[in-house]
Amino acid sequence: MQQALDRTAHLLLDAGDPVWMEEPGYPGAAVVFRAVGAKICPVPVDSEGLNLDAGRRRWQQRPRLVYVTPAHQFPLGVTMSLRRRLSLLEWARRSSTIIFEDDYDSEYRYSGRPIPALQGLDRAAVVIFAGSFTDVLFPALRLAYLVVPSDMVDIFAAAESVSTHHPPLIDQAILCDFIREGHFARHVRRMRELYAERLSVLVESARQRLTGLLEIPSVEAGLRTVGWLQGGILAEQAAQAAAKYEVEVLPLSRYAYGRSKRNGLVLGFAAVGASELRRGVEQLARAMEKLKVAS
Repeated sequence: MQQALDRTAHLLLDAGDPVWMEEPGYPGAAVVFRAVGAKICPVPVDSEGLNLDAGRRRWQQRPRLVYVTPAHQFPLGVTMSLRRRLSLLEWARRSSTIIFEDDYDSEYRYSGRPIPALQGLDRAAVVIFAGSFTDVLFPALRLAYLVVPSDMVDIFAAAESVSTHHPPLIDQAILCDFIREGHFARHVRRMRELYAERLSVLVESARQRLTGLLEIPSVEAGLRTVGWLQGGILAEQAAQAAAKYEVEVLPLSRYAYGRSKRNGLVLGFAAVGASELRRGVEQLARAMEKLKVAS
């Protein structure tokens, strides 16, 4: 995915070009855009995804590119509504802005009806769609893909032809057979069921032990979620206290481009089993109860 971002940034952006990014958002994308000299323009995220109206009010200059994770916003986990997707596409068409759609964790959706990707709704050729097999299969595979508008295919292909970063052909061929023979679809179904069970364990355990300390909102998709801190507990303090109990959580502020006003923790749940999740919640509760007493 980083190579897809890097290729897009070098081909489409000049130094000083404004790029809208979700706030909070994916730091890896910001690193790439800053490397080419682009200007990062943070745009807040609400319950429907990137807040287009807020972005237009805050930034008067038209962006060259908008980076979004509509399937499962990183790190808040919200899914961009169909209404917001259509509004964003229409605005991008009228303003001649390119949308980079990072199809983050779209395979792992647990509730609600699937919403078409921005690329699938695009009728004006303004969306570059990117996906990766890193999370859905395994990180060492290092294979991702780009779907670009037809008028950009030649320039992206030319850039790839002079690059030394070609993925191994044998890996691509094996993955192609894996998908074509139906193994990939079965794998996704099996893992979706497993991750949904783990999510259920996390939510139920949090309801039992973290009420009044941490609130986990409804989770529709993804491999991690956000928890909103209660009772005046600060995220950095909570993360440090949790680490002493061998629980890893990340403050939401680390994904912000300025001073974050949101007091939350990013929680992963997909990589560990049910018993370990219950243990982690218990330990997190103990750490946060000490903080609450101290405050």
